[in-house]
Amino acid sequence: MDTNFSNNGSLTDEIVDVLRDRILKGEYVIGEKLIENQIATEFKVSRTPIRDAFKLLEEEGLIDYIPNKGSFAKGFTRQDMEDIYAVRKALEQLAVEWAIERIGEKEVRELERQVELMEFYTKRKECEKVMEINVSFHELIYNATRSRFLAHILKSYRQYVQQARKATISEEENLEVVAIEHKEILKAIKAKDVDSAKDKIARHLDNSKNRAQVIWHIV
Repeated sequence: MDTNFSNNGSLTDEIVDVLRDRILKGEYVIGEKLIENQIATEFKVSRTPIRDAFKLLEEEGLIDYIPNKGSFAKGFTRQDMEDIYAVRKALEQLAVEWAIERIGEKEVRELERQVELMEFYTKRKECEKVMEINVSFHELIYNATRSRFLAHILKSYRQYVQQARKATISEEENLEVVAIEHKEILKAIKAKDVDSAKDKIARHLDNSKNRAQVIWHIV
């Protein structure tokens, strides 16, 4: 994996992304000790950002810190995946229900624009752009709920699945599926059909979960 970090954003956050990806993909096996010095040497950084990254990953539940022994990978199980998506599905369904009740015309037009952009970049097979639009689309729905608390919780779940989502969306057939799913969600929102919107969101997330399990070999 490329460990040449960019100058953009937080160095610690970039290290967290790499280590999280390795843990989720099983490159660090459950119970494996993560040694600060070795990782700092590999990444060509001091131990400080590594230590900070370990703390953040511990907060996420992906690392166990044992005093006087060190930090150990906890891994990511099928049950973890099921739990994350079950909670996210329930919250996303609540979000789309509230969004339908509270969304404004300007926000609907922006959702339409995002769907059009996704279709455009899907045809061009530009995975990175599709990923960006996917995030923007969901965040527009979160913000339309007018609930900062709900939006914050939902955004926090993204970190667990973003690496697998990127890998699976990059496949041509998945690009097209994701674009269609977003178009169907928007159609339900515009029709103010809460039941249909919740069903479309659920199907969208179930498909995302299934793709993530394949990528992370969680069976």
